[in-house]
Amino acid sequence: MSRVMPMKKISAPAAALAVIDVSALPPHFEAAAKEAAFDAVWEKNGIYQWDPSRPRGETFVVDTPPPTVSGSLHMGHVFSYTHTDVIVRQRRMLGMNVFYPMGWDDNGLPTERRVQNIFHVRCDANAAYEPGLALPRVGDKKPTERPRIVSRKNFIELCAIVTHEDEKAFEALFRRIALSVDWRQTYATIDDRCRHLAQLSFLDLLEKKQLANVEAPTMWDVDFQTALAQADLKDVIRPGAYHDIQFAIEGSDESFVISTTRPELLPACVAVCAHPNDERFKKYFGKHAITPIFKAPVRIFASELADPTKGTGILMVCTFGDATDVTWWREQKLPTRQILGKDGRVKLVEFGTETFPSKDPLAANAAFAPLVGKNVTQAQKLVVDLLKDAAHSALAQGGSAPLQGEPKKIEHPVKMYEKGERPLEFITTRQWFVKLMPNKPVLLEKGAEVKWWPEFMHARFQNWTENLNGDWCISRQRYFGVPIPVWYPVLPDGATDHEHPLFPTPDRLPMDPMSDAPKGFTEAQRNQPGGFTGDPDVFDTWFTSSLTPQIGSHWLLDPERHAKLFPADIRPQSHEIIRTWAFYTIAKAMLHEGKVPWRNVVISGWILDPDRKKMSKSEGNVVTPMKLLEDYTSDGVRYWAASARLGMDTAFDEKVLKVGKKLVTKLFNAGKYVLGQSIGDAAIPSDASIESLITSELDRAMIHKLRAVIEKATASFAEFEYANALMATEQFFWSQFTDTYLELVKVRARGEGVDDRDRVSAIATLRLTLGVLLRLFAPVLPYITEEVWSWAFAEVRGQPSIHHAPWPTVTELATIPRPADEGSFDLAAELMTAINKKKTELGASTGRLVKTATIAVPEAKRGRLEAVLQDVLGSTRIAEHTLVVRATEGDAFVIDAMEVVPKEERAAAEH
Repeated sequence: MSRVMPMKKISAPAAALAVIDVSALPPHFEAAAKEAAFDAVWEKNGIYQWDPSRPRGETFVVDTPPPTVSGSLHMGHVFSYTHTDVIVRQRRMLGMNVFYPMGWDDNGLPTERRVQNIFHVRCDANAAYEPGLALPRVGDKKPTERPRIVSRKNFIELCAIVTHEDEKAFEALFRRIALSVDWRQTYATIDDRCRHLAQLSFLDLLEKKQLANVEAPTMWDVDFQTALAQADLKDVIRPGAYHDIQFAIEGSDESFVISTTRPELLPACVAVCAHPNDERFKKYFGKHAITPIFKAPVRIFASELADPTKGTGILMVCTFGDATDVTWWREQKLPTRQILGKDGRVKLVEFGTETFPSKDPLAANAAFAPLVGKNVTQAQKLVVDLLKDAAHSALAQGGSAPLQGEPKKIEHPVKMYEKGERPLEFITTRQWFVKLMPNKPVLLEKGAEVKWWPEFMHARFQNWTENLNGDWCISRQRYFGVPIPVWYPVLPDGATDHEHPLFPTPDRLPMDPMSDAPKGFTEAQRNQPGGFTGDPDVFDTWFTSSLTPQIGSHWLLDPERHAKLFPADIRPQSHEIIRTWAFYTIAKAMLHEGKVPWRNVVISGWILDPDRKKMSKSEGNVVTPMKLLEDYTSDGVRYWAASARLGMDTAFDEKVLKVGKKLVTKLFNAGKYVLGQSIGDAAIPSDASIESLITSELDRAMIHKLRAVIEKATASFAEFEYANALMATEQFFWSQFTDTYLELVKVRARGEGVDDRDRVSAIATLRLTLGVLLRLFAPVLPYITEEVWSWAFAEVRGQPSIHHAPWPTVTELATIPRPADEGSFDLAAELMTAINKKKTELGASTGRLVKTATIAVPEAKRGRLEAVLQDVLGSTRIAEHTLVVRATEGDAFVIDAMEVVPKEERAAAEH
């Protein structure tokens, strides 16, 4: 790195204005080399480390999103994580003691699916463990043989291998884009500390009576073979069809038609429902209907949840077709007739029993037999074929085929796991739940205590909370996750006693009930009558991820540290996980301590592809960042990210990356130009400050404009509007500083035709302005600003890194007098523009010498122009001029006449 090369060491101001050896610098910014070098220097010098000795009031705590470790990062990650880093860097420059950790969300279904595909394996919890198992990776070639079955322990080991590799790749990219993370504070949601805290959270909620272990209908993914929570779902538009099916009224020859998209659930029908005000069906309430094919008598009841305008206005209630079926099942105390197994296939049931009543059991069982073992699609086709046969009419005597007409094709939304491939089913299983429904009012209150940026994002939290329709299912029937710390006694008959669970004491955590025995038992008693069995389930990944503020603070493990770091100052995240990560984190903090987990939620938008679709791996439209970082530099990519407004979805546009790279280049060149300007032999008083050297009207007017930029950028950052801060700084840099001020003072800075005082004023202003601009740009462009800072400012200011330099304030410019005319800078810029425009009209370049020019000046501007006129004439290279005052021709400058030096005379004239 270049070092300051002072010409004279006669005073502090002289050192501050010392010229650097520009020839020692490379012609271009060598981005890749500098990025690697600065990352190493920052790490070695602990530039981004949190200081635990400083008080909470000086600390700025970030609850960093732990990215899901399931493949490679894409530009969407670069986009949102850069937003956080820009905010963090500015707060650090404000003198805050920043706590900025990084976590890896490495457990859960996405990781398991990735591992299954990489090694072409499937886990069987009953399979024997194979020590030292090493498996080849499948690669891009699709295997033809069945997946290899591996034990639970082997599968977890494979998951750990893959996540460790991904974490290293993720960290390398995050370092490349200069995330100013304290890498000492890294965690993984499957590591010992996170497992310990997640299990402590479980025991704490248990003690507070906020948990329930019940057997109930739960949303089930038949492919992943696990229960899910409401927040895991998405609506997907899928093809379907309405089937109009005739039902009979028990004891009469009356009938009605139900229109359903799920005829395959007809064997699971337990009731029929219509709206209480629907005149068509009022006479049937309290009676029983008879189902076709299976001849089951089912109760007819009224509910305001029934939509009279949907289908035929009356519908069948099955166990279970959707969440409303579950609601009616609970409210009406309906029987349970579950025909689908956990594998999504129809299981064997017997009609004519108490569970499955039928008026014709023989015919019902004969019709049902072909359905057994079929998946939902296959079963639906078979049931529809049966419904076309008049023999299966629900009417006691005669009757046509139960299916009335042909199915009517539609497209409709179905509930699916956000990473799944088939619609969910409601299957009765035993699960652990966190009680959210009774806590909805308090959750809404806590959500309102947090400040949401942008503010309208709070409505998403409110809407989600208000429309929550069930408690949080936190158990998952998977393997790579935090084990639920519970055992159950095994009764003498070999049955599991779920009513009297056994729990570990906190000092035994973290633990795995599948390998650790409860107190008072030995491992030999596992799964034996009179012994115990371990709960095989793991926590929903959000159960651990919702503790990220407490993971960083070491809640319950280090109370003193927790008090310093909780609640956090900001939670940065994207808007689609308000319903999951934000909601669950607020819920956990409220349930554990009655607090909010952070003071501010800062919401990023999505990156969209050219078709305005979210950029994601599942959509197959991601752009990977490495080539873009190489082509446009890390600073250029960060510029693109920081240009997007908070909370707004942004289309990916490579042209913005080009603008960012151009800005990096311009800063590099502007730095060389400014720091290469010498004060010559000008004498500077030893007791002078650099601010006191700024005496020219134009220079003071420049500083006046700089004050406004500092105020705008600072105010924007205070409200996390980093894009507005960047815009204000960038516009000033280009239009005011490089395109205007540098042009206006370049002659004076070289000392041509001016005294030392004016020359020093120009150079001092250039240096001061560049130093401020570098600091304003530093949060967004950490590499180029550190590079230019290292040339001179680091030594002169005693701040080796710009990222520990103070954020600019108007106070540091307070000793510089304001200009006599606050509009004098704009006046000079206006005249320079008018002159250059005239040159262009004459076919001359803006740098061409001018012999003479006549300038028409509005009367109101004549007196104001005098203080900056020489700078304008010098910058536009006008040898002689005449000012003509005009009182009535508007307020614009007009160049009435101009004689430029011909090209053939140019060399002589310049000489």
